[in-house]
Amino acid sequence: MRLSVIIVSYNAVSYLDKCLRSIQENRIPAMEVIVWDNDSPDREVEILERKYPEIKFIFNKQNLGFSKGNNRAVEYAIGEYILILNPDTEVSPNFFLSIINFAEHCPNLGALGVRMTDEVGGLWPESKRNTPNMMNSFARIFKVKFRNVKPYHANHIAEDEVAKVEVLSGACMLMKKQVYKKVGGFDERYFMYGEDVDLSYTLLQNGYDNYYLGNISIVHYKGECTLRDRKYLDRFYGSMKIFLQKYEKPRNRLFYYIALLGVKLKHTIELRKLKNS
Repeated sequence: MRLSVIIVSYNAVSYLDKCLRSIQENRIPAMEVIVWDNDSPDREVEILERKYPEIKFIFNKQNLGFSKGNNRAVEYAIGEYILILNPDTEVSPNFFLSIINFAEHCPNLGALGVRMTDEVGGLWPESKRNTPNMMNSFARIFKVKFRNVKPYHANHIAEDEVAKVEVLSGACMLMKKQVYKKVGGFDERYFMYGEDVDLSYTLLQNGYDNYYLGNISIVHYKGECTLRDRKYLDRFYGSMKIFLQKYEKPRNRLFYYIALLGVKLKHTIELRKLKNS
């Protein structure tokens, strides 16, 4: 088997249907698709199992989150390559052939991602990012700019460029299964959010190269499957705390505590906004 497409889904049946339809229309030989359902309350996803009998559906009995869900689904994959793909995406013609052909000419490949757009073709800047640090993270969450600081988004890479990049999005991430397993897959301390940053950084630390392919696009209906409630805020800012504790604290405890204070402050501000809305 050449490629295993892994989709972790939770209550996203309408988007998942579009995603699977686009996959089926652009399949390549020696390719499998695995949908891991994280105990969706909406059981309509079972209808999709009957609609797409050639796709393997795994119905878990609890919501494990994005990291654990992907790690468990990968255990069922038999492809040389795995593609982590969000259910709220739609792939383009020749997508699978293009990314596999590129990967096979990169002997030191960690992961690759593509140009992700909204439904009208606008680039999602999360398609290509730099490694978070105290300054660019502070600038991002408080929406300020610093001179001579490498920004959170990799703006030095043109939208349609093909280039090495530090951080990719877990909405669309291709790598060899062997590499994924070697570096431990997604860190399961992240329920969702931040695990893609962590895995991208882990690949770099292990000497691999990550690539952004701006000449290949998919549509990503970003955030459409996410309820932006207190649980969302706790997970979003909680992921930042995990990353800081894992990487910044051992390097510079002073910077770690300053950055942690900033994250906690922003988290509190957003919770108050939510309460007053």
